[in-house]
Amino acid sequence: MLGAATLIEGGEIMPRQFYRSDRVSGLLRRELAHLIQMEAKNPGIGFISVSDVEVSRDLAHAKVYITVFEQDKAASSLKALQQGAGFFRKRLGQQLRMRSVPELHFIHDASVETGQRMDELIGKAMSGVPQSGSERDSSASDQTNESPPVDEEE
Repeated sequence: MLGAATLIEGGEIMPRQFYRSDRVSGLLRRELAHLIQMEAKNPGIGFISVSDVEVSRDLAHAKVYITVFEQDKAASSLKALQQGAGFFRKRLGQQLRMRSVPELHFIHDASVETGQRMDELIGKAMSGVPQSGSERDSSASDQTNESPPVDEEE
């Protein structure tokens, strides 16, 4: 049985590259999401989601990207998470079989807010358009397909 490998052109088998930092990132994302949802007691932490975790190659630091669904509470949620970083790190150390748990750095992920703003802008732009492009194209093709009037007297 082969390990993690990829078959490329010519029938060669190349080993896939699995970095430990990638595996640790996924594990931390799942466990932190669970810890924040189930064990965080700080009322300053609003309705949030862990969108991504990036771990440094030496596994000493982890950037934890947080999506805050209540935009007015983004700053207070990040502050509360930073204050609880020691607690989360300790609980991760108890639950995971790792020699050392990375230092957690919480960062606001504004992608949801950016997406909502883009949707609003697209909606405003589309509401100002009188007809869609496909309707315009079909009416233009109807006009070009009409034959010019024929004078029958000639």
